[in-house]
Amino acid sequence: MADVKNRELVGYLPDDTPPFWKLLFFALQQVVVMFPATVMVALLTGFHVSTTIMASGVATLGFIFITKGRIPLYYGSSFSYIAAVTAVTGVKAFGEIAPDFAISQAQCGIIASGLMSIIAGLVINRFGRKQIERVLPPVVTGSVAMVIGIALAGSAMGQAAGNWTVGIVSLLATIIFSVYLRGTLGQLPVLLGVGVGYLTSAVLGVVDFSTITNAAVFSAPHITLPTWSPAAILAIMPVAVATIPESTAHLYQIDLYVNNLSKKLGRNKQYRIADLLGLNLIGDGLGDMIAGVLGGPAGTNYGENNSVMAITRNFSVPVLVLAAVISIALSFLGKVAGIVNSVPSAVIGGVSVYLFGVIGVQGVALMISEKVDLFSARNLAVAATVLVIGIGGSFAFPNGMIQIGGANLPAIATAAVFGIVLNLVFELFPPKQGQEDA
Repeated sequence: MADVKNRELVGYLPDDTPPFWKLLFFALQQVVVMFPATVMVALLTGFHVSTTIMASGVATLGFIFITKGRIPLYYGSSFSYIAAVTAVTGVKAFGEIAPDFAISQAQCGIIASGLMSIIAGLVINRFGRKQIERVLPPVVTGSVAMVIGIALAGSAMGQAAGNWTVGIVSLLATIIFSVYLRGTLGQLPVLLGVGVGYLTSAVLGVVDFSTITNAAVFSAPHITLPTWSPAAILAIMPVAVATIPESTAHLYQIDLYVNNLSKKLGRNKQYRIADLLGLNLIGDGLGDMIAGVLGGPAGTNYGENNSVMAITRNFSVPVLVLAAVISIALSFLGKVAGIVNSVPSAVIGGVSVYLFGVIGVQGVALMISEKVDLFSARNLAVAATVLVIGIGGSFAFPNGMIQIGGANLPAIATAAVFGIVLNLVFELFPPKQGQEDA
């Protein structure tokens, strides 16, 4: 359908379909945003990059199919699983490819984690959103969203530091495009920002064009099949519990932004996306099972893609469908993947400074929208500890793994679980009236 405008405001709601040429550019922008982090997970865990990209696209299509296109989210590899998966694959060096038998065992654990997410979704569907919000209130999900964005800040700055000129140019170009451009171009700030950064890198001679020339024209993804492994299940499956708040936060953020856009565009339609929390987790679990069958890492709906949707006011599900198809095609087209791989990390880092910041700010917006009382000692205790454990743990320990005794606990996941447990303690033993104010 045609652009819907209201005083220069251009936006697409989940059931809108842009014209094809716009659809293509919007989809490419989503792929560009997804690509770096998803590939990074593959390089850290020993999985094959092309298989990971293909699994991301297929899992996204599975998610959209099972949710009947009602939730505009993209599935990508999750950093929360890195420690658990590497414990199974046994990789020691960045970019090392694990042997097939180790990947196959990890796949068993990833499929099990998907099953856990599906069970959680079915439980939520049975008891309803209101009951579940006692376990996952906005103070928890909002704080987790803030942690995810800020914890990734080090990665963004580290990549930008590879070439400050390129990083700063990419960041400023993206900001300028997102703030000042209108119409269709105003919905492509990330793609345009990456383009400016790439051209700047080429002028400065820091683009490695050999990744393009050396890439094969056609390269089929390396597929492995899962094998039964109780050890992998015990290592990987529990991480799904920690990713539930992350997925929930993303869903609530999308609900907030979609309905705000619907109102601004003058639509008389309420998108009850937050009420689909159970279905969202079922879709997440299906995505994990698809990735596990194909040989890709475990994942969740992607905060980076959510940020792009929020910045560009483009929540069109058909855009995400095409992005998934493009990702699958990329896994077979070596030259195209080579072009994407040739983008200097400083370009991605500069753009990510903006994107990761938006993820954190969305957590703040969620708490404001849900009127979370931060003068309450109870809410302060939950938010404060989640933020410090998640952010502090991400920066104080190698690879964001908190070392306690002989265990290495993912900082973000640990913060989420701690926040859930602490909130449940307050639910079971509520403070007396008058004791809540801080």
